[in-house]
Formats: sequence, structure tokens, C-alpha cells
Amino acid sequence: MKVEVLNIQGEKTGRSIDLPDDVFGIEPNEHSVYLSVKQYLANQRQGTHKSKERSEVAGSTRKIKRQKGTGTARAGDIKSPLFRGGGRVFGPRPRDYSQKLNKKLKKLAKKSALSGKMAEGRIFVVEDFSFDSPKTKEYINILTKLDAAQSRSLLVTSDYEKELYLSSRNLKKSEVVKATDLNTYQILLANSVILSEGSVETIVKSFN
Repeated sequence: MKVEVLNIQGEKTGRSIDLPDDVFGIEPNEHSVYLSVKQYLANQRQGTHKSKERSEVAGSTRKIKRQKGTGTARAGDIKSPLFRGGGRVFGPRPRDYSQKLNKKLKKLAKKSALSGKMAEGRIFVVEDFSFDSPKTKEYINILTKLDAAQSRSLLVTSDYEKELYLSSRNLKKSEVVKATDLNTYQILLANSVILSEGSVETIVKSFN
């Protein structure tokens, strides 16, 4: 499908770029998208949670009172979970939350996300541009011209652009990502996906 190429002023350049239907025009597979997002969020978890159990709490192992004849429940040492300062019963332990997903399924999920955004008319292609130094105000002006400043936006570049990344880093609703690092979750989260001309070829190549 043909898509108009815009400049950073939000105006049509008179040129168009061909976005392959097998990447940007497929029938979205919702289950693959679900699995991909689930994997991404699970892999973000550090899994470093830990609480001390009975054997790890500092304290004496002396039996604090005799077994019978006190009129109260029997009790062992002071580290019992029943007492204040005692260990926790079945507390969290460090674990790995990461999940694995087949490459073909991840590619299908990414294609589905891109196709969904394209069907909604939320994908734009702009000319390649860069900054000499970090300029947040100028970056905001570009987003405003592209009608993407008030909502969550995602700019995809062909290569790592340090100045563009630094210009957008302080904006809560804006993100800049290299085409090879693009994932399904980022696409779904953005209201507007802005592709640089150079990034389109990189994205298409990543599926081959």
C-alpha cells in the first residue's frame, strides 16, 4: 500500500512510500499479540523479591515455655511466624519470571500490531531528520506539527539517534526507538507511530 511521506512540518512532500501488505496489511492475530505482550511484561520483572522465613530470622531456638500446663497454645522458639518479629510463612523467594516465545510467533504479533495501527490510520511516515544537539522544544514542535504531541507517540528511526533520544527522554508520552529494537508492546502503547523513511526498510528486512 502507498503512504504519503510527510516532512517535519507535517506537510506532504509529494512523494509516497510502499508499505508491504504482508507486514502492514495482514489480518491481526490477537492471540499472538497477547502472548507477545505477556512475555514482554514478564521479562521486565526482576524477580528479586525476598522475605526471611523462620530459619533465616535472627533469634534463639530455645523453647520459650513448657509444652503443657500453661493454659495457652504450645509454642516453639521466638522465631515462630505466630510471634511479632518471627519469620514469614511461605514468603516470596527470588525467581526468574522470563518466558520464551517462538520467533515466528513474535514476528506475527509485531505484524499484527503494525497492521492494526495502519488500519486505524495511526501510522505516519516522515522524512529522515536528526538534531545536532538535544532540543526538547524543537522535538515537541515537530510532534505538534504531526498532531502527535497531545497523545502517546512512538518515533521509529533506522539507527540509534542519540540527540533525538535525549530530546524525547524527558517527555512522558513520547518515545524514540531504533527499528531493530521495536517490539509489539511499544506499538500497541502508542497512539501515533511515526516511521522515518529509513526505518521502513529496516522493519521490512527484519521479517525476512
